[in-house]
Amino acid sequence: METTTQDLSNFTRPVGFYIRGFYALKHTEYYFIFLAVMYVLTLVANLTLMFIIWFAETLHTPKYMAVFSLAVVDLSFSSALIPKAVHMYLFDSKFMYFNACLAQMFFVDYFASMEAFSLCVLAYDRLIAICFPLRSNSLNTKCTMMVIIIVSWSIPLVIDVVMVALIPPLPYCKSTVVNSFFCDHGPVFKIACGDYSPNWFMAGFTTVSMYFVPFGFIALTYIFIIYAILNIASSEGRWKAFRTCSSHLLLVGMFFVPFFVTYVIAWVNINIDTDTRIINTSLSASIPPLLNPIIYSLKTEEIMEQIKKILGMKTPTRSV
Repeated sequence: METTTQDLSNFTRPVGFYIRGFYALKHTEYYFIFLAVMYVLTLVANLTLMFIIWFAETLHTPKYMAVFSLAVVDLSFSSALIPKAVHMYLFDSKFMYFNACLAQMFFVDYFASMEAFSLCVLAYDRLIAICFPLRSNSLNTKCTMMVIIIVSWSIPLVIDVVMVALIPPLPYCKSTVVNSFFCDHGPVFKIACGDYSPNWFMAGFTTVSMYFVPFGFIALTYIFIIYAILNIASSEGRWKAFRTCSSHLLLVGMFFVPFFVTYVIAWVNINIDTDTRIINTSLSASIPPLLNPIIYSLKTEEIMEQIKKILGMKTPTRSV
């Protein structure tokens, strides 16, 4: 007991952490310049989409409320991660103070979780529109969608606050080098000296509740959607209904496939080197937020019409 007490006296909260980043990859400055360019394009794409939805009254519908929410999340997710990473590695400023580390950890994890929940909200919108076409306006009102969006923002907030709150009590007596390119939750708690089993549990709980459960919900909605589409009499009607889901399916694939690859590999204890994990994580955090607004703009007729109006292009009158 005396030895344990003496050892515990050496445990201190560190001033901050050193973010190691890439271990063996050369010329990493070019990679972070690439991420910086991606971030600027993400800003432009998402702000443009938000501008179009905000000022086009015809887009003030439950569906585009959900699309607007996703654009906010995309913008926030990239902003929480990419600018700081670019600054650290282009200007060789890899030390991050303890509280700043916790702040980045929270916002990155929160908005990553929000990506999954935002896709759930869009899946709900497609479910109502296709499975209950005659009642969709009464079932999915603006007020209903606003409540759903608020709930979808609140659930990850509570869970991620608890997850990050378990970091400060951890004792650090050895290394303060984080094997990631940002204050990543797992690499931060794994270098602690004491018992971090609560952090392990919270990490697993967050992964399941924030990613696997939303993906399961989306998969379930598409089972009902596919069943409803197959019951449409005409092939033209089936194709038209499926086409309204194509944008959402692309977004789901872009976000969840890299995530599942990374976490499944980690869960089966297959070792992937730090550099590979950093590239996979950084691309997963930068490509979907950039492509989401582009895909929704190019594959959605209503938004394309608004873009053409802004550019002064004439659009043919649609038949109702």
